[in-house]
Amino acid sequence: MQGIEAARRRLPELVAAAHRGETTVITKHGRPYAALVPLEQAEDARRNPAALLALKGCARGLWGEEPAHTVDALRREWGE
Repeated sequence: MQGIEAARRRLPELVAAAHRGETTVITKHGRPYAALVPLEQAEDARRNPAALLALKGCARGLWGEEPAHTVDALRREWGE
């Protein structure tokens, strides 16, 4: 998972990863917000929107009860 700002800074690297078949979930305020996926997955989702909806909520709870607090704590720990 990547925060929006980190994803912006690493966009070329993340696009290359998607080209290799990797998916990156981009977060906003500690919550999943968007995904950078391989083109084949995007085309599949366009043909079958239900496949994309299956991802909704898949990371729920990953960052604890208060994701923003967890992210803030990690930023303090990492000195950001």
